Amino acid sequence: MTETLPVGDRPINLTQVLKLAGWSGTGGSAKIMISEGLVKVNGEIELRKRRQMQVGDRVELVDGPSLVLARL
Repeated sequence: MTETLPVGDRPINLTQVLKLAGWSGTGGSAKIMISEGLVKVNGEIELRKRRQMQVGDRVELVDGPSLVLARL
């Protein structure tokens, strides 16, 4: 099941998305998840911690939940 994560129009990076979604308690743990290849963006493994995200991007954990970024 894919959830929707409202982010509005503000710039947001992948690390912030993982924290906002509640998938990571800290920025450090979010960065580890990304560097270990556990996060996909739009179906592809993403290794850039500071990747700038856009409304409509789909983020998922490998073998885990997924979400789509949405306007407020």
